[in-house]
Amino acid sequence: MSKNHPFVLPTFYLPYPARLNPHVEGARVHARAWAKDMGMLDAPAEGGGVVWDLAELDRHDYGLLCAYTHPDCDAPALDLVTDWYVWVFFFDDHFLDAFKRTRDKTGAKAYLDRIPLFMPVDLGGTPEPENPVELGLVDLWRRTAPAMSMGWRERFLASTVNLLFESLWELDNITSARVANPIEYIEMRRKVGGAPWSAGLVEYAVGAEVPSKVAASRPLAVLRDTFADAVHLRNDLFSYEREVTDEGENANAVLVFERFLGLATQPAAELVNDILTSRLHQFENTALTEIPVLSAAEGVTPPEQAAIALYAKGLQDWQAGGHEWHMRSSRYMNDAAQRVLGGPNGIGTSQARIAASALKQHSRAPFRKVGPTAMPVFHQPFELRLNPNLDEARRHGTEWAAAMGFLAPDPALPGSGLWRREQFEGFDFALCSAGIDPEGTAEELNASADWLAWGTYGDDYYPAVFGRGRHLGAAIAQHRRLLELMPVDLGPVPAPANPVELGLANLWVRTAAAFDERARGEFRRAVEKMLESWLWELHTEGQNRVPDPVDYVEMRRDSFGSDLTMSLARLRKGRTVPDAVWRSRPLAWMEAAAMDAVCLLNDVCSYQKEVEYEGQLLNGVVVVEEYLEVGREEAVRITADLANARIEQFEMVEANDVPGLAAEYGLDADAQAALASYVADMKHWIAAIHKWHLDGTDRYRESSLRRPADAGPGSTAAYGVGRFLAAGAPDAAPVPAQGRVPGPATWRTYLPARPENAAPAPIAATNASTVAASRFFKVAESSSSTCGTAAASSTSSPSGSGPGSGAGSGSGASAALD
Repeated sequence: MSKNHPFVLPTFYLPYPARLNPHVEGARVHARAWAKDMGMLDAPAEGGGVVWDLAELDRHDYGLLCAYTHPDCDAPALDLVTDWYVWVFFFDDHFLDAFKRTRDKTGAKAYLDRIPLFMPVDLGGTPEPENPVELGLVDLWRRTAPAMSMGWRERFLASTVNLLFESLWELDNITSARVANPIEYIEMRRKVGGAPWSAGLVEYAVGAEVPSKVAASRPLAVLRDTFADAVHLRNDLFSYEREVTDEGENANAVLVFERFLGLATQPAAELVNDILTSRLHQFENTALTEIPVLSAAEGVTPPEQAAIALYAKGLQDWQAGGHEWHMRSSRYMNDAAQRVLGGPNGIGTSQARIAASALKQHSRAPFRKVGPTAMPVFHQPFELRLNPNLDEARRHGTEWAAAMGFLAPDPALPGSGLWRREQFEGFDFALCSAGIDPEGTAEELNASADWLAWGTYGDDYYPAVFGRGRHLGAAIAQHRRLLELMPVDLGPVPAPANPVELGLANLWVRTAAAFDERARGEFRRAVEKMLESWLWELHTEGQNRVPDPVDYVEMRRDSFGSDLTMSLARLRKGRTVPDAVWRSRPLAWMEAAAMDAVCLLNDVCSYQKEVEYEGQLLNGVVVVEEYLEVGREEAVRITADLANARIEQFEMVEANDVPGLAAEYGLDADAQAALASYVADMKHWIAAIHKWHLDGTDRYRESSLRRPADAGPGSTAAYGVGRFLAAGAPDAAPVPAQGRVPGPATWRTYLPARPENAAPAPIAATNASTVAASRFFKVAESSSSTCGTAAASSTSSPSGSGPGSGAGSGSGASAALD
């Protein structure tokens, strides 16, 4: 800790050089005049005086901020962008003065409710502005929106609303003296911090919009979100002294980690910087490995690809310029940063962590022997009730799984026989479903258990069939096939070719037929999110990469099938509850908290199975081990603490925020009853999944994992690989022919035939490293041509294979329990 500050700023990962726009001085002059015209330099403060005066505006130097963050735009564009930042920072300081310090939540909500009225996406009329924030917004929207598409306007309006309205979340926490848990904080800080809003202005400044057809895809969302998280975590480090010490705020990542992990301020600051660095690495990984695949999968044209590249470069410029501005602005603690970053640093703790951070994500050895996991205490306060049709659902489930080809090899179904009958009965998916839907009919319970069995089978099937040989191209083709089996209009589908396809085709007809077309579309998207997450898992495992912690938590919700379950429960309530209520912040918070709690529970229970027997890296305990550099026992404890914190947050939102929804949205008695029923469904979901994991299934018991008969694919493959390698055997145990799960012979299996005279598609190399790697593999392939089919199969996947998140487009349990 420095003499005058709470901590010494760590060494930052700065991969991009900061550059200064030559029109900086003009932007400064323009910003002064514009702020004066909008009344921002005369706005009275609650305690007397004004919120800003000219000297205060000059000290902040937003012209310099925008000149650094947008180094290539022309003078008019820089002036306009600078005005946007003057507006947003004035809003932040004015909201602090008028509502945060006075704890006036009612006045704050009335103030915020008017803001969207001044951003009409159709460029229509607006109310008369009543304060500098509204006046400034009218002017900015009139000058900006006409130059942008309708898609951009809608996205920018949404990010602006999030930025402004989530200020109420900060106000709630200040009023209750509550510090958020880490998962909640990063998710909410992304909204309230404004960087997604900044990403929208990057599109304007670089003169290139993200194509609408891929704007909502995972790779583009990850670019935006990693950019946002890095910007906000950096800001938290620089602003800790002002926000926490001077202003009494508690929305700061350093404070969050101090409180949750019991750390001193300096180690907490170092940890925040580690996560910041990880988010930047995730940005780079997504840009280089996922964006090219998305472009190929979605047919993104060369001009659209150029627009995405300009957008990504604009986000990089913002990162570099934003850091430089933080080093210079009077708003922040930065004199210590000058000493840390300006002089010789040597290889100190922070510097060494930065140097090792990128490679460290790829260096963890798989198949580590970890032994059984001692279960920590999990907080589960909700009543468990079991459906009386449980026994019938167990019988039905076994018969259905056998009919789909899950349990015994079938020559007509490639990949069948991944599980044995006794294994399936020990998994006991029906028990989980019986707790999730204690009042459902026998038919509803059967469908619920079948969805859970199918999702878990698919989650085992993908790594068994596509993972070992890195058949990512075939996995993408399989992904498209599965999407074709879920027609929203319930029209004809292709003939299922394997157990995963057969099971989905069966379940889609049984489930979607009960919904209207709109509901089918919502449900299809929920299933699609889970399917996309399986591609993400293959892509990440293929790099032997421990995932970034934030990316892991967010994708884990999808790979667990959480949204599939939630959408089933929502749709079952029909349209009694208005859509706005389903989209409301309290329900979104509760759903995310419930998902995270059970996913982290699953990670603890499946830790030995996944790490020791399957060689996986995608596990929450592994992520905690790697990023906090702690041992197994401590990582398990921290993972359980995170799960418990999310349950506590669920209870807090139910008690404090859900009751107000009825009055806010004018719900009648039927709608209130449906809403209460949905909250009860979420509690059933949590209680059932806890019961199934901790006192139900034998999927995670070492006695089941160690059986010699398990030498086969999927969750059992580790006996043939991990156990035999650990014992020093020369190779993996031979797999009986009837236990093998054959992968597709080639990635072309599911693709239409290419015309005879068509030339091979060129291989696109993204950078010099890729070119060098491709040359190396060509040499290696030719030199190993005598090695037979194994060598050939290792290079059979196309260079563009990888996760294409946009590649084609009752009750239930979580559809995939790892």
